[in-house]
Amino acid sequence: MKNRLIGCVVALAIFAADQWSKNYVTKVLGIDRVGDAMELLPIFDLRFTRNFGVSLGMFEATSPEMRWGLVLVTALIALVVTVWMLREKLLGDILALSLILGGALGNIKDRYAFGYVVDFADLHFGDFRPFLIFNVADAAITIGVVIVLARAFFMRDKDEQEVDGLMYNKAADAAESKQ
Repeated sequence: MKNRLIGCVVALAIFAADQWSKNYVTKVLGIDRVGDAMELLPIFDLRFTRNFGVSLGMFEATSPEMRWGLVLVTALIALVVTVWMLREKLLGDILALSLILGGALGNIKDRYAFGYVVDFADLHFGDFRPFLIFNVADAAITIGVVIVLARAFFMRDKDEQEVDGLMYNKAADAAESKQ
C-alpha cells in the first residue's frame, strides 16, 4: 500500500510540475503565441506551440468532436494506467506508471481547457531537432514508457527463479502443495 501511495504522490507531482511549467512559460515569461521563443542555451529554447494531436502530433483533432474524442480516449488510457498502477506491488513498476499517469493527466487537462496541449521545450542542434517540441508531461510519459518496457524485457518476475536450468514457479508449487 505504501508503494501505491508513493506512486499517487509522484503522479500528482508530475501533473503539478507540468501545469506549473506551462503556466510559467506562457504567463510569467509571456511566451504564449505560436512562434514566440526564448533561447536559454545554444541547443535549447522555450518555443510555444499548440499540439492538437497526441504522441508525435498523430491523430490531430480537427473538429470539436475529435477534440472531445481525444479527451475521452486519453482519459480511458489514464484510467487503465491508474488501475494497473494500483495493482502493481514493486516500486519500480509503480513509479514508471506514475510518470505516465501524471503526464497523461497534465496533457488531458490542457486538451480539456484549451483544445490543444501546450508544448514549449525545444531541444535542437542547429536545425536538427531529435524530438518535436515537448513539455514536462511528454517527457514524463516517455521516460515512464521506456522504464516499463525496460523492466518488461530485462527484469524477471519475482515468482520465477531459475533452479538447475529449469524454471521454478513458486505460485504453481504452492498451489500443488495445497492439493
